[in-house]
Amino acid sequence: MLIEEEKVIVVTGANGKLGQLIVEKLLSKVNAEQIGVSVRDPEKATHLAERGVRVRQGDFAEPCGLSHAFEAASQLLLISSNARAFGGDTLAQHRAVIDAARTVGVQRIVYTSHMGSSPSSAFPPMWDHAATETMLQESGVPWIALRNGFYANSAIGYMGREWQEGLIEAPIDGKVSWTAHNDLAEAAVEVLLTENYTQGPTAPLTASEALDLADLAAIASELLDRPVRRKTLEAEELRKRLSQSGMSSQIDIILGLYEASRLGEFATVDHTLAQLLHRPPISVRQVLMDAIAAQS
Repeated sequence: MLIEEEKVIVVTGANGKLGQLIVEKLLSKVNAEQIGVSVRDPEKATHLAERGVRVRQGDFAEPCGLSHAFEAASQLLLISSNARAFGGDTLAQHRAVIDAARTVGVQRIVYTSHMGSSPSSAFPPMWDHAATETMLQESGVPWIALRNGFYANSAIGYMGREWQEGLIEAPIDGKVSWTAHNDLAEAAVEVLLTENYTQGPTAPLTASEALDLADLAAIASELLDRPVRRKTLEAEELRKRLSQSGMSSQIDIILGLYEASRLGEFATVDHTLAQLLHRPPISVRQVLMDAIAAQS
């Protein structure tokens, strides 16, 4: 059953990549008056206000303003914070959002979790996803956790700056079911607009194949029509480079990704995303093609 017309969906983080895509897809499905956004910088969302979307300032790190940002929302889409990567407290921010949602009477929270959500993951952000799912379960508010696959755009980042020049240099990794932002945004909208969607965590929302960096190097070689070499970099060497480049706060997160992928934490491939989309998910090959085209 689709949502009733008078109900309002508030999307947090709507100035981010995933949030922008979700709002655009919502606008193609429902009236703008049914959509609200909570953003740190409302000036960056004036284009949405001009189209009739309710734009309010909402900063996860400033809980006192969140109740106003979420006012009259029947559903809240909580896009996960990446505060941990910058030395912040992701869980404190998520707790503030959930508390504010409960205070204003939000009837359902949809949270962008991760397929690898686990308190024992080798990749630290997964601890936050697992803990947030526990918070949601204990909140008393109906909830859904979208167990999203790893963003395919992240694969390009982990391939390094030199991949289009013929080199992918990184520690030993494992298979990852890299999944496109566009597909995850479309799936989120399908869930938001389905009133009786099953509560709790979804099945993994992944693309149709899991690939490691060697696989990506092979695809890149075909697309560029020249060799792209996969070279192993010792973890300690990467640690040193990250420290020298001023990324000390992200070292454990970045190295944890490689370890977790080696352990198979992100290798699952599931058909649920394709079912929500009613089509095959976008392939990593297509994501790489788009990246190459954007550079040409």
